[in-house]
Amino acid sequence: MVVADLMPAQTARGRGIEARCVLVTGGAGYIGAHACKALRARGYLPVAYDNLVYGHPEFVRWGPFEKGELTDVDRLRAALRTHRPVAVMHFAGFAYVGESVTDPAKYYANNVGGTLALLDAMLSESVLSLVFSSTCAVYGTPDSVPIAENTVRRPVNPYGRSKLMVEQILEDYSGAHGLRSIALRYFNAAGADPAGEVGEDHSPETHLIPLVLDVALGRRENVTVFGNDYDTPDGTCVRDYVHVTDLAQAHVAAVERLESGTGHTAYNLGSGHGYSVLEVVDAARRVTGRPIPMVSGPRRAGDPARLVSMSGRAQADLGWRPQRSDLDTILADAWRWHRQRFGRG
Repeated sequence: MVVADLMPAQTARGRGIEARCVLVTGGAGYIGAHACKALRARGYLPVAYDNLVYGHPEFVRWGPFEKGELTDVDRLRAALRTHRPVAVMHFAGFAYVGESVTDPAKYYANNVGGTLALLDAMLSESVLSLVFSSTCAVYGTPDSVPIAENTVRRPVNPYGRSKLMVEQILEDYSGAHGLRSIALRYFNAAGADPAGEVGEDHSPETHLIPLVLDVALGRRENVTVFGNDYDTPDGTCVRDYVHVTDLAQAHVAAVERLESGTGHTAYNLGSGHGYSVLEVVDAARRVTGRPIPMVSGPRRAGDPARLVSMSGRAQADLGWRPQRSDLDTILADAWRWHRQRFGRG
């Protein structure tokens, strides 16, 4: 593990440097690591808190590391007491939709129970600002698109329901305990750090873009298209892809807003543009210059035909505008990372 040119927060303070720490649960994961880099660039000291079940130790590069479970209140309290963060970014959570259907207890115990443990630790250490990694899955199958924050939330799987439960808990804690919180509802996070320092590497991998790039690299024979008879222009699902570095910038903006804000607010984070599965595959062929064979599969239960964001509230309140979320840029950055990470092509 490399933690480059950084000191623990308490050492920095001992030398008269006022480092504003942010504790990042899930900081060794895909989005969490990008957020740590963005925090460091903005002058914060990110402290990655992760159990490394899905995270990667080599992604911890911009601040101290604390290994621990999300459900371990004593361990969380110790980390908060050591680093005295001005806020917490909460990414730690299970996010496989299919697994949530077959093992809902795992998702409620970790995503909901773990968040309650985190909030218990935060309140006991008087840390009252939280940015929560939520999801467009809280909306379920919307009646219309694009989706605004006031769209009815009807999640269709335990993963989405666990995230909605946490949002409701945060609203309640705002009134009862003065907790300041922002829930950021991502659409489809994609891409990789333009400098190639961190990117998408899940096990198992379920996201379309890395699967398509695996095929381009020869690591997989083909990509499966789940359903070709949706009510969309080419019959395949349409999704809103947002670059992971744009997401990271939104999290930093949310931390800064919480420094002077109160209560609980939720924001959509998306590009506002929808791309079908076939459009993504065609764009990947263009960007990589490689053939990408496809095979047809049945629809997956609970897959809405179209999910596209309306993100005007984040633009107005956070000053956030995606800078790298056009599809070709997302794919080019992800392709560069994939070739570097997996050593082929």
